[in-house]
Amino acid sequence: MTSRIMTGAIRKRRSSSRVSSGTAGPLSIARQGWFFVGGRHVKGAGGTYMAGQMYVEFQIPARCTHPYPIVMWAGNGQSGCNFTGTPDGREGWAQYFLRRGYAVYIVDQPGRGRSGYYTDVCGVQSVQHISAVEARFTAPARSKLWPQGRRHTQWPGSGVAGSAAFDQFYASQLPSIQDQHLSQSLNRDAGAALLDQIGPAILLTHSQSGTYGWLVADARPRQVKAIVAVEPSGPPVYDTPLKHGRRVKPWGLTWEPLRYAPAAASARQLVFERQKQPDGKDLMQCWLQKAPARRLAILSRIPVAILTGEASYHAPFDHCTARYLEQAGVPTTFIRLADRGIRGNGHMMMLERNNLEIAALIDTWLDRHVARPGRKPKARRPRRR
Repeated sequence: MTSRIMTGAIRKRRSSSRVSSGTAGPLSIARQGWFFVGGRHVKGAGGTYMAGQMYVEFQIPARCTHPYPIVMWAGNGQSGCNFTGTPDGREGWAQYFLRRGYAVYIVDQPGRGRSGYYTDVCGVQSVQHISAVEARFTAPARSKLWPQGRRHTQWPGSGVAGSAAFDQFYASQLPSIQDQHLSQSLNRDAGAALLDQIGPAILLTHSQSGTYGWLVADARPRQVKAIVAVEPSGPPVYDTPLKHGRRVKPWGLTWEPLRYAPAAASARQLVFERQKQPDGKDLMQCWLQKAPARRLAILSRIPVAILTGEASYHAPFDHCTARYLEQAGVPTTFIRLADRGIRGNGHMMMLERNNLEIAALIDTWLDRHVARPGRKPKARRPRRR
Protein backbone atom coordinates (compact mmCIF):
# COMPACT_ATOMS: atom_id res chain seq x y z
CA MET A 1 0.00 0.00 0.00
CA THR A 2 1.35 3.41 -0.90
CA SER A 3 2.18 5.71 1.99
CA ARG A 4 1.63 9.41 1.78
CA ILE A 5 2.26 12.40 3.96
CA MET A 6 -0.26 15.14 3.34
CA THR A 7 1.25 18.57 3.91
CA GLY A 8 1.04 22.02 2.39
CA ALA A 9 -2.15 23.52 1.08
CA ILE A 10 -4.80 20.83 1.43
CA ARG A 11 -8.34 21.27 0.30
CA LYS A 12 -10.77 21.90 3.16
CA ARG A 13 -13.15 19.01 3.77
CA ARG A 14 -15.47 20.20 6.50
CA SER A 15 -19.16 19.53 6.87
CA SER A 16 -21.24 21.95 8.91
CA SER A 17 -23.82 19.21 9.50
CA ARG A 18 -21.17 16.99 11.04
CA VAL A 19 -20.00 19.73 13.37
CA SER A 20 -23.49 20.78 14.46
CA SER A 21 -24.50 17.15 15.09
CA GLY A 22 -22.41 17.32 18.26
CA THR A 23 -25.06 19.47 20.04
CA ALA A 24 -28.32 18.25 18.50
CA GLY A 25 -30.63 17.08 21.28
CA PRO A 26 -30.19 14.35 23.89
CA LEU A 27 -28.03 11.32 23.29
CA SER A 28 -29.77 8.02 22.62
CA ILE A 29 -27.81 5.25 24.30
CA ALA A 30 -28.67 1.56 23.97
CA ARG A 31 -26.20 0.36 26.57
CA GLN A 32 -23.45 1.70 28.78
CA GLY A 33 -21.25 0.44 31.56
CA TRP A 34 -17.70 -0.25 32.67
CA PHE A 35 -15.29 -3.13 33.18
CA PHE A 36 -11.60 -3.82 33.79
CA VAL A 37 -9.09 -5.60 31.56
CA GLY A 38 -5.56 -6.83 32.07
CA GLY A 39 -3.77 -6.86 35.38
CA ARG A 40 -2.23 -9.65 37.35
CA HIS A 41 -2.13 -10.88 40.92
CA VAL A 42 1.08 -10.04 42.74
CA LYS A 43 2.27 -10.89 46.21
CA GLY A 44 3.28 -8.04 48.46
CA ALA A 45 3.51 -7.04 52.08
CA GLY A 46 0.63 -8.62 53.96
CA GLY A 47 -1.05 -10.41 51.07
CA THR A 48 -1.83 -10.63 47.38
CA TYR A 49 -2.83 -7.61 45.28
CA MET A 50 -3.71 -6.73 41.69
CA ALA A 51 -1.61 -4.48 39.45
CA GLY A 52 -1.68 -3.38 35.81
CA GLN A 53 -5.46 -3.50 35.34
CA MET A 54 -7.13 -0.92 33.10
CA TYR A 55 -10.52 0.70 33.66
CA VAL A 56 -12.77 0.92 30.59
CA GLU A 57 -16.12 2.66 30.28
CA PHE A 58 -18.30 2.23 27.22
CA GLN A 59 -21.41 3.58 25.55
CA ILE A 60 -23.25 1.95 22.66
CA PRO A 61 -25.53 4.31 20.71
CA ALA A 62 -29.11 3.26 20.03
CA ARG A 63 -28.36 3.56 16.33
CA CYS A 64 -24.95 1.97 15.90
CA THR A 65 -24.07 2.51 12.24
CA HIS A 66 -20.33 1.80 12.32
CA PRO A 67 -18.94 -1.72 12.60
CA TYR A 68 -15.88 -0.78 14.63
CA PRO A 69 -15.92 1.08 17.94
CA ILE A 70 -13.46 3.84 18.81
CA VAL A 71 -11.14 3.33 21.77
CA MET A 72 -10.05 6.68 23.22
CA TRP A 73 -6.76 6.81 25.13
CA ALA A 74 -5.58 9.94 26.98
CA GLY A 75 -1.98 11.10 27.43
CA ASN A 76 0.37 11.82 30.30
CA GLY A 77 -1.30 13.09 33.47
CA GLN A 78 -4.73 12.79 31.84
CA SER A 79 -7.73 10.50 32.14
CA GLY A 80 -10.75 9.52 30.08
CA CYS A 81 -12.47 12.76 31.04
CA ASN A 82 -10.43 14.43 28.27
CA PHE A 83 -13.00 12.94 25.88
CA THR A 84 -16.27 13.09 27.83
CA GLY A 85 -16.58 16.87 27.99
CA THR A 86 -14.64 20.13 28.12
CA PRO A 87 -13.56 22.27 31.10
CA ASP A 88 -16.11 24.91 30.14
CA GLY A 89 -19.01 22.46 29.93
CA ARG A 90 -19.32 21.64 26.24
CA GLU A 91 -19.64 18.20 24.69
CA GLY A 92 -16.51 16.21 23.98
CA TRP A 93 -15.31 13.83 21.31
CA ALA A 94 -17.06 10.88 22.94
CA GLN A 95 -20.48 12.48 22.49
CA TYR A 96 -19.63 13.59 18.97
CA PHE A 97 -18.78 10.07 17.80
CA LEU A 98 -21.71 8.53 19.66
CA ARG A 99 -23.98 10.87 17.70
CA ARG A 100 -22.24 9.74 14.53
CA GLY A 101 -23.13 6.10 15.25
CA TYR A 102 -19.88 4.82 16.80
CA ALA A 103 -19.66 2.76 19.95
CA VAL A 104 -17.11 4.44 22.21
CA TYR A 105 -14.74 2.89 24.75
CA ILE A 106 -12.74 5.24 26.99
CA VAL A 107 -9.87 4.03 29.14
CA ASP A 108 -7.86 5.19 32.13
CA GLN A 109 -4.26 4.04 31.82
CA PRO A 110 -3.05 1.32 34.23
CA GLY A 111 -1.90 2.91 37.46
CA ARG A 112 -3.91 6.08 36.87
CA GLY A 113 -7.36 7.39 37.70
CA ARG A 114 -9.85 4.57 38.17
CA SER A 115 -7.21 2.00 37.22
CA GLY A 116 -5.61 0.84 40.46
CA TYR A 117 -2.13 1.99 41.44
CA TYR A 118 0.01 -0.53 43.33
CA THR A 119 3.29 1.04 44.37
CA ASP A 120 5.40 -2.13 44.44
CA VAL A 121 4.73 -2.65 40.71
CA CYS A 122 4.05 0.84 39.37
CA GLY A 123 6.91 2.59 41.17
CA VAL A 124 7.46 6.33 41.39
CA GLN A 125 4.79 8.75 40.17
CA SER A 126 5.21 12.16 38.56
CA VAL A 127 2.81 15.11 38.73
CA GLN A 128 2.62 18.17 36.46
CA HIS A 129 2.69 21.48 38.32
CA ILE A 130 0.48 24.43 37.43
CA SER A 131 3.09 26.56 35.67
CA ALA A 132 4.11 23.65 33.43
CA VAL A 133 0.50 22.99 32.43
CA GLU A 134 -0.03 26.68 31.66
CA ALA A 135 3.15 26.90 29.59
CA ARG A 136 2.68 23.72 27.60
CA PHE A 137 -1.08 23.23 27.29
CA THR A 138 -3.31 26.22 28.04
CA ALA A 139 -1.34 29.47 27.60
CA PRO A 140 1.67 28.83 25.33
CA ALA A 141 1.37 32.29 23.80
CA ARG A 142 2.49 33.65 27.17
CA SER A 143 5.33 31.19 27.71
CA LYS A 144 6.92 31.71 24.27
CA LEU A 145 8.84 28.43 24.59
CA TRP A 146 8.46 27.52 20.90
CA PRO A 147 7.78 29.79 17.89
CA GLN A 148 4.34 28.41 17.01
CA GLY A 149 2.99 29.00 20.52
CA ARG A 150 2.17 32.63 19.78
CA ARG A 151 -0.64 31.42 17.48
CA HIS A 152 -2.61 29.77 20.28
CA THR A 153 -6.17 31.16 20.37
CA GLN A 154 -8.53 28.26 21.05
CA TRP A 155 -8.30 27.58 24.78
CA PRO A 156 -11.61 28.56 26.49
CA GLY A 157 -10.56 31.47 28.69
CA SER A 158 -7.21 32.92 29.68
CA GLY A 159 -5.55 29.55 30.29
CA VAL A 160 -4.01 30.62 33.60
CA ALA A 161 -4.61 29.52 37.19
CA GLY A 162 -7.65 31.18 38.70
CA SER A 163 -9.69 31.17 35.50
CA ALA A 164 -12.65 28.80 35.57
CA ALA A 165 -11.76 26.57 32.63
CA PHE A 166 -8.11 26.27 33.67
CA ASP A 167 -8.96 25.31 37.23
CA GLN A 168 -11.42 22.69 36.03
CA PHE A 169 -8.78 21.28 33.70
CA TYR A 170 -6.01 21.30 36.29
CA ALA A 171 -8.31 19.61 38.81
CA SER A 172 -8.46 16.68 36.37
CA GLN A 173 -4.67 16.18 36.27
CA LEU A 174 -3.46 12.91 37.77
CA PRO A 175 -0.15 11.38 38.91
CA SER A 176 1.48 9.21 36.24
CA ILE A 177 3.87 6.27 36.29
CA GLN A 178 7.30 7.81 35.81
CA ASP A 179 8.95 4.75 34.24
CA GLN A 180 8.07 4.95 30.53
CA HIS A 181 9.31 1.41 29.88
CA LEU A 182 6.86 0.09 32.48
CA SER A 183 4.05 2.38 31.35
CA GLN A 184 4.36 1.18 27.75
CA SER A 185 4.40 -2.51 28.65
CA LEU A 186 1.40 -2.21 31.01
CA ASN A 187 -0.67 -0.27 28.46
CA ARG A 188 0.29 -2.58 25.60
CA ASP A 189 -0.83 -5.65 27.55
CA ALA A 190 -4.03 -4.05 28.84
CA GLY A 191 -4.87 -2.68 25.39
CA ALA A 192 -4.38 -6.10 23.81
CA ALA A 193 -6.65 -7.61 26.47
CA LEU A 194 -9.29 -4.98 25.69
CA LEU A 195 -9.30 -5.84 21.99
CA ASP A 196 -9.47 -9.53 22.85
CA GLN A 197 -12.76 -8.75 24.58
CA ILE A 198 -14.45 -6.22 22.31
CA GLY A 199 -13.07 -7.30 18.94
CA PRO A 200 -11.76 -5.09 16.09
CA ALA A 201 -11.63 -1.38 16.85
CA ILE A 202 -10.22 2.01 15.88
CA LEU A 203 -7.59 3.41 18.27
CA LEU A 204 -7.69 7.14 18.98
CA THR A 205 -4.60 8.07 20.97
CA HIS A 206 -3.24 11.33 22.30
CA SER A 207 0.28 12.38 23.23
CA GLN A 208 1.92 9.80 25.55
CA SER A 209 -0.62 7.15 24.55
CA GLY A 210 0.56 7.42 20.94
CA THR A 211 3.28 4.91 21.82
CA TYR A 212 0.62 2.54 23.13
CA GLY A 213 -1.25 2.67 19.84
CA TRP A 214 1.79 1.46 17.90
CA LEU A 215 2.44 -1.31 20.46
CA VAL A 216 -1.15 -2.54 20.70
CA ALA A 217 -1.48 -2.64 16.91
CA ASP A 218 1.80 -4.58 16.72
CA ALA A 219 0.48 -7.05 19.29
CA ARG A 220 -3.06 -7.38 17.81
CA PRO A 221 -2.78 -6.40 14.13
CA ARG A 222 -6.07 -7.99 13.02
CA GLN A 223 -7.96 -6.18 15.74
CA VAL A 224 -6.83 -2.64 14.85
CA LYS A 225 -8.62 -1.18 11.85
CA ALA A 226 -7.04 2.29 12.01
CA ILE A 227 -5.05 4.54 14.32
CA VAL A 228 -5.86 8.22 14.79
CA ALA A 229 -2.79 9.58 16.61
CA VAL A 230 -3.44 13.06 17.95
CA GLU A 231 0.00 14.61 18.48
CA PRO A 232 1.55 11.25 19.43
CA SER A 233 4.58 10.97 21.70
CA GLY A 234 7.56 12.20 19.73
CA PRO A 235 9.78 12.94 18.05
CA PRO A 236 11.18 9.51 17.09
CA VAL A 237 14.32 8.06 18.69
CA TYR A 238 15.28 11.04 20.88
CA ASP A 239 12.97 13.48 22.65
CA THR A 240 15.26 16.35 21.65
CA PRO A 241 16.49 17.28 18.17
CA LEU A 242 20.09 16.59 19.17
CA LYS A 243 21.47 13.25 20.30
CA HIS A 244 21.58 13.42 24.07
CA GLY A 245 22.28 10.35 26.21
CA ARG A 246 20.58 7.08 25.46
CA ARG A 247 17.67 6.75 23.08
CA VAL A 248 14.34 7.28 24.79
CA LYS A 249 12.70 5.35 21.94
CA PRO A 250 15.26 2.69 21.01
CA TRP A 251 12.76 1.02 18.64
CA GLY A 252 12.24 4.29 16.79
CA LEU A 253 8.74 5.06 18.03
CA THR A 254 8.72 3.15 21.33
CA TRP A 255 10.80 1.83 24.20
CA GLU A 256 9.19 -1.62 23.88
CA PRO A 257 9.92 -3.77 20.80
CA LEU A 258 8.16 -3.35 17.46
CA ARG A 259 8.29 -5.85 14.61
CA TYR A 260 10.36 -4.82 11.60
CA ALA A 261 11.15 -6.48 8.27
CA PRO A 262 13.89 -7.50 7.90
CA ALA A 263 13.52 -8.53 11.52
CA ALA A 264 15.58 -6.83 14.20
CA ALA A 265 16.56 -9.15 17.02
CA SER A 266 17.33 -6.15 19.22
CA ALA A 267 17.02 -2.39 19.06
CA ARG A 268 20.79 -2.18 18.57
CA GLN A 269 20.32 -3.45 15.02
CA LEU A 270 18.32 -0.34 14.11
CA VAL A 271 20.54 2.41 12.72
CA PHE A 272 19.37 6.01 12.80
CA GLU A 273 20.62 9.26 11.35
CA ARG A 274 19.60 12.87 11.72
CA GLN A 275 18.43 15.04 8.81
CA LYS A 276 21.08 17.44 7.62
CA GLN A 277 18.49 20.20 7.17
CA PRO A 278 15.01 20.65 8.67
CA ASP A 279 11.98 20.44 6.40
CA GLY A 280 11.10 24.06 7.00
CA LYS A 281 11.31 27.11 9.22
CA ASP A 282 10.78 26.49 12.95
CA LEU A 283 10.86 22.70 12.45
CA MET A 284 13.18 20.22 14.11
CA GLN A 285 15.61 18.06 12.18
CA CYS A 286 14.23 14.54 12.24
CA TRP A 287 15.88 11.32 13.33
CA LEU A 288 15.03 8.63 10.76
CA GLN A 289 16.33 5.19 9.87
CA LYS A 290 19.50 5.09 7.87
CA ALA A 291 18.84 3.77 4.36
CA PRO A 292 17.89 1.14 3.49
CA ALA A 293 15.13 1.45 6.08
CA ARG A 294 13.45 -1.56 7.62
CA ARG A 295 9.68 -1.75 7.24
CA LEU A 296 7.38 -1.79 10.23
CA ALA A 297 6.06 -5.22 9.33
CA ILE A 298 2.72 -5.01 11.17
CA LEU A 299 1.96 -1.29 11.18
CA SER A 300 2.42 -1.12 7.42
CA ARG A 301 -0.97 -2.89 7.10
CA ILE A 302 -2.87 -0.30 9.17
CA PRO A 303 -3.97 3.20 8.04
CA VAL A 304 -2.70 5.95 10.32
CA ALA A 305 -3.66 9.61 10.69
CA ILE A 306 -1.50 12.05 12.66
CA LEU A 307 -3.12 15.36 13.65
CA THR A 308 -1.12 18.40 14.77
CA GLY A 309 -2.33 21.74 16.10
CA GLU A 310 -1.01 25.02 14.70
CA ALA A 311 0.24 26.35 18.06
CA SER A 312 1.14 23.16 19.91
CA TYR A 313 4.59 22.31 21.26
CA HIS A 314 4.28 19.31 18.90
CA ALA A 315 4.13 21.60 15.85
CA PRO A 316 7.95 21.64 15.45
CA PHE A 317 8.32 17.85 15.37
CA ASP A 318 5.16 15.82 14.64
CA HIS A 319 6.16 15.76 10.97
CA CYS A 320 9.14 13.65 12.10
CA THR A 321 6.82 10.92 13.40
CA ALA A 322 4.90 11.00 10.12
CA ARG A 323 8.15 10.79 8.14
CA TYR A 324 9.40 7.91 10.24
CA LEU A 325 6.19 5.96 9.63
CA GLU A 326 6.17 6.71 5.92
CA GLN A 327 9.81 5.67 5.56
CA ALA A 328 8.92 2.37 7.28
CA GLY A 329 6.06 1.72 4.83
CA VAL A 330 3.11 2.75 6.99
CA PRO A 331 0.16 4.38 5.12
CA THR A 332 0.25 7.71 6.95
CA THR A 333 -1.90 10.82 6.52
CA PHE A 334 -0.21 13.76 8.22
CA ILE A 335 -2.72 16.53 8.90
CA ARG A 336 -1.67 19.96 10.06
CA LEU A 337 -4.97 21.42 11.24
CA ALA A 338 -4.05 24.87 9.98
CA ASP A 339 -3.74 23.46 6.46
CA ARG A 340 -7.41 22.49 6.76
CA GLY A 341 -8.43 25.95 7.95
CA ILE A 342 -8.61 24.91 11.62
CA ARG A 343 -6.47 27.51 13.36
CA GLY A 344 -5.03 28.31 16.75
CA ASN A 345 -5.01 24.91 18.45
CA GLY A 346 -2.69 23.72 21.19
CA HIS A 347 -1.89 20.24 22.45
CA MET A 348 -5.22 19.72 24.23
CA MET A 349 -7.28 20.24 21.09
CA MET A 350 -10.07 17.88 22.19
CA LEU A 351 -10.91 20.40 24.95
CA GLU A 352 -10.58 23.61 22.97
CA ARG A 353 -13.30 25.81 21.53
CA ASN A 354 -13.26 24.23 18.07
CA ASN A 355 -13.02 20.65 19.34
CA LEU A 356 -16.05 19.43 17.38
CA GLU A 357 -14.68 20.87 14.15
CA ILE A 358 -11.59 18.70 14.70
CA ALA A 359 -13.78 15.69 15.51
CA ALA A 360 -15.58 16.21 12.20
CA LEU A 361 -12.24 16.14 10.38
CA ILE A 362 -11.37 12.84 12.07
CA ASP A 363 -14.81 11.51 11.17
CA THR A 364 -14.27 12.34 7.50
CA TRP A 365 -10.85 10.65 7.51
CA LEU A 366 -12.31 7.49 9.06
CA ASP A 367 -15.07 7.39 6.44
CA ARG A 368 -12.41 7.34 3.73
CA HIS A 369 -9.87 4.99 5.25
CA VAL A 370 -11.76 2.36 7.23
CA ALA A 371 -13.57 -0.21 5.11
CA ARG A 372 -17.00 -1.30 6.30
CA PRO A 373 -18.48 -4.75 5.85
CA GLY A 374 -21.67 -4.80 3.81
CA ARG A 375 -23.89 -5.37 6.82
CA LYS A 376 -25.17 -3.43 9.79
CA PRO A 377 -22.74 -3.73 12.70
CA LYS A 378 -23.77 -5.46 15.87
CA ALA A 379 -22.27 -3.96 19.00
CA ARG A 380 -20.53 -6.55 21.16
CA ARG A 381 -21.07 -6.50 24.89
CA PRO A 382 -17.76 -6.86 26.78
CA ARG A 383 -17.37 -10.05 28.81
CA ARG A 384 -16.82 -9.53 32.53
CA ARG A 385 -14.22 -11.64 34.20
